[in-house]
Amino acid sequence: MDECHLLAGDLEGYVWGRRNQRVSVPIVNERERQTYYGALDLLSKRVLCKAYSAGNTANTIAYLESLRAAFPQQRLLLLWDGASYHRAHEIGAYLAEVNDGLAEEQWPIHCIRFAPNDPTQNPIEDVWLQAKNSVRRLAGLKPSFNGIKYLFEQFLSLETFDFPKMHSYGSFSKIT
Repeated sequence: MDECHLLAGDLEGYVWGRRNQRVSVPIVNERERQTYYGALDLLSKRVLCKAYSAGNTANTIAYLESLRAAFPQQRLLLLWDGASYHRAHEIGAYLAEVNDGLAEEQWPIHCIRFAPNDPTQNPIEDVWLQAKNSVRRLAGLKPSFNGIKYLFEQFLSLETFDFPKMHSYGSFSKIT
């Protein structure tokens, strides 16, 4: 699980220029941004993505609730980074309430943190990059920021993902 911040300037992507010369790329509105929370389901190889106003504790809890609603009979194992709002007291209190009185092997939500400062461990980072690159390939269309968000969301909803990093965490099966 992770968050992605889609910015208006993400459409520009990469440019070619002369060596040793700075290339400027104008961004019309740097404040246009959308935060997405996403979790990569290692069984279905699909992303469960939801838009939020920002990456913060309240939205993290809301996203966890949406995952629980999407998988009401499943126990969730979440691998995530050490973002400050993942480590917030409110998150600990939420998890304590959800898992209250149950043995660890029965917790509805179990969270494991990746090593600090190493986004290479998180498979969803590759998903975010693929989605942004997909949108960049359509830069010639010159969509509005709403169009960029639509293309980003469409890519995530229609694509299945399978790359080596996803297999680094062992085998999982549905719990019945």
